[in-house]
Amino acid sequence: MSLDFDSARLPNPNLREEHHEWRTQLRRFIDAEIMPYAEDWDEAGHIPIELWPKAASVGLLGLGYPEQYGGTSEGIDSWHMWIANEEMARVGVGGIAASLMVHGIGLPPVINWGSEAMKSRIAPPVLAGDKHIALGITEPGGGSDVAQLTTTAVRDGDHYVVNGSKTYITGGMRANWVSTAVRTGGEGARGVSMLLIPTDAEGFSRTQLDRKQGWWASDTATLYFDNVRVPVENLIGEENQGFLVIMTNFNSERMAMAAGMEALARVCLEEAVAWAQERQTFGKRLPDHQVSRHKMAQMKQKLNATQAYIRVCFEAIEAGNANPGDIALLKVQASETMEFCAREAMQILGGIGYMRGGRVERIYREVRVNAIGGGSEEIMRDLATRQYGV
Repeated sequence: MSLDFDSARLPNPNLREEHHEWRTQLRRFIDAEIMPYAEDWDEAGHIPIELWPKAASVGLLGLGYPEQYGGTSEGIDSWHMWIANEEMARVGVGGIAASLMVHGIGLPPVINWGSEAMKSRIAPPVLAGDKHIALGITEPGGGSDVAQLTTTAVRDGDHYVVNGSKTYITGGMRANWVSTAVRTGGEGARGVSMLLIPTDAEGFSRTQLDRKQGWWASDTATLYFDNVRVPVENLIGEENQGFLVIMTNFNSERMAMAAGMEALARVCLEEAVAWAQERQTFGKRLPDHQVSRHKMAQMKQKLNATQAYIRVCFEAIEAGNANPGDIALLKVQASETMEFCAREAMQILGGIGYMRGGRVERIYREVRVNAIGGGSEEIMRDLATRQYGV
């Protein structure tokens, strides 16, 4: 048996027949609708608008969302989510998943904290793939220090008047709405609120950020708010309670990123093993050199540990006792594993790994955006120690 994407996955006793059926269904869709075009989309810097309704039709966009808004929630658990992130990562073009699934960070604040009227208006077209929503947190002056954000929303009758800017916003160019963190009160976390801002509002503008190291296929934007008037009913949750909305959003985002990073690392192992079987140096196959075997063994060792960690965290989520500190460190574990496997796969592939068009080259470029996005490794370690009471 040779190591590939599937055989390098540890057994998971939590998986039932319906989980395997979901993987088969989703893989069939990805192999038909995404894999053949992934490289071209990455080079073009965007994915076609038609992909969203197609993804909705197979249940990908609505996975885990309430039925009344067009989602599929009955019988859906963390293992379905893990499989979805795995299979999207198998493509080896991180920008596709980041753009296609950006509602996974933009919509939950609406679903979990928005009014019934807001949910009924926003969720159905987003889950159908007809409209798009993004999350606006990071600002030009800082990202991880959310409590110090400076974009303001000042109450004026039945509207908030918003001024400021956001940057590095995934899906920002295509979004019809942005779940936006704003300052409605005093300094620090207690003055932060969340507003749903329509991108067709007067005073809103955006510019594309297209000169990126990775995630080429994902549209990324800087957003500008110049006296943008937003109805008070677009408040997500309570005024000055937005920090809680933001924090509850992070756990699911970090779990999704960890699952994706582990799968991307597994792609690197698969590519390295496949190349090594064909490549000969000094009269021997690469795997016949001890140094090459050790590289592959180390990759598999780190993958095993990361997969086990992911499973432990998902089991805690299913049991209702998730620890944010554990999830924060899981994201670090996954990004370090991805970085290691991308590097070692590149070493095994040599010159061919350096050329554009291969999955390892793309994954190598996307290590840093995964390590920083959703909370950098340094911030995650600090968060974990505070969660543990250190």
